[in-house]
Amino acid sequence: MEKKYRREDEGYMRLLIPKIKEECGIFGVFGNEKASEHVFYGLYGLQHRGQEGAGIAVSDGKRIIFEKGYGYVSEIFGEENLKRLKGIHAIGHVRYSTHGESSPRNIQPFVIEGYRGSIAIAHNGNLVNAVQLRKKLEEEGAIFQSTSDTEIILHLIARSKGENIEDAIIDALSKVKGAYSLLFLTPKAIYSARDPHGFRPLSIGKIENSYVIASETSAFDLIEATYERDVQPGEILRLDENGIKTIYNFPKVKPKHCIFEYIYFSRPDSLVFGKNVNEVRKRLGRRLAEEQPADADIVVPIPDSGMWASLGFAEKSGIPLEFALIRNHYVGRTFIQPHQKERVFGVRIKLNPVKELIEGRRIVLVDDSIVRGTTSRRIVRMVRDAGAKEIHYRVSSPPIIGPCYYGIDTPTKAELIASSHSVEEIREFLDVETLGYLSKEGMLKAVGDDLYCTACFDLNYPVEIPQEDFVQLRLFERGEN
Repeated sequence: MEKKYRREDEGYMRLLIPKIKEECGIFGVFGNEKASEHVFYGLYGLQHRGQEGAGIAVSDGKRIIFEKGYGYVSEIFGEENLKRLKGIHAIGHVRYSTHGESSPRNIQPFVIEGYRGSIAIAHNGNLVNAVQLRKKLEEEGAIFQSTSDTEIILHLIARSKGENIEDAIIDALSKVKGAYSLLFLTPKAIYSARDPHGFRPLSIGKIENSYVIASETSAFDLIEATYERDVQPGEILRLDENGIKTIYNFPKVKPKHCIFEYIYFSRPDSLVFGKNVNEVRKRLGRRLAEEQPADADIVVPIPDSGMWASLGFAEKSGIPLEFALIRNHYVGRTFIQPHQKERVFGVRIKLNPVKELIEGRRIVLVDDSIVRGTTSRRIVRMVRDAGAKEIHYRVSSPPIIGPCYYGIDTPTKAELIASSHSVEEIREFLDVETLGYLSKEGMLKAVGDDLYCTACFDLNYPVEIPQEDFVQLRLFERGEN
């Protein structure tokens, strides 16, 4: 069953093309008179990473002010409130509710006042020991304002015995486990950090004499910033009036970057984990064509996520590529749920087939992943109704058999079709002539190395979550405990 949401402005919308959802995007600027404006455009470039809410916190060197709200970045921030956000240092955040319920109190950045001064935080990722830490902090008297795991970091900073804010940040991060790319804003500095495994991306750039930091390099392009380097896994660095400096490195472990950044999440024009996303996706498609060839007339991408893998598949197979599924990019955040059958309308509101290209032909449908399988089946039915002679479904990643606990909003294991069904059973469910997934080995060869987390494909979680906390953590993420 597809998960239904209660909020009118997002519930039915999320049923349309239910994919695994990215966690969040973060962006920061240090030492620029147009700090809030640059963050606005940076978040605009990261909008694909989170469309539920956004916020910006700004420092003028003395105090931190902030604004945040529900909706797209352009819906929340306009000329007037950007003028109010005066300052030369700023951080921003776009989010989905991966950890914590959908509520205004969970929209970041979080800003607090402590005896060390004010501090704001923006977080991309999930802490796997959030339940234990929160329980311990509450037993010690801590009062939480949100259900987000990010607030735990602020409580740890506030309770740290470190002499200064830097020591407190290091102390706090030494206690958390899981995935985090973080930005901290103080009145006079910005601190950034990545977890030792480097699950989530974080890049550094420059615009004029100012530094910028973003979840993806595509966010630099709108403000014409140039990419410098990545924040390294386990690195904590400081940006202040003296420039940029690494203040701490956690002990090195083997990187475990999220491979779904390449498969689906990141924009194809981004440089992520040192590689161009567009090229990686095409390599995945080429490898898929080698492993799972199909005798067909045309290759058809499932927009937009299957687009670049389809290019690689068509190139390697020699089968012509046709854009026979057209996506409507102008569906608003809200609309009236129709009285028509939801299963038909839910797909057609976003995708529509070009019958002249499909009718009487053998089709290869290329997608990046299959999650529950229900939407894939609806797309297949739509293509079948448009007159396809045969449908061969190809997937540029292995079967997803486990949920993610490192910052991605995946369904529970029981909701993942591949966790309890064979490829043949999934093929029958989709009602296609053939179904082929890319192998894990082929995926890693296409990417070029093995420095990636593949837990959703093989259940080998790099940072272990005690089994008894699995259910409790999921309830906590959804604000149900």
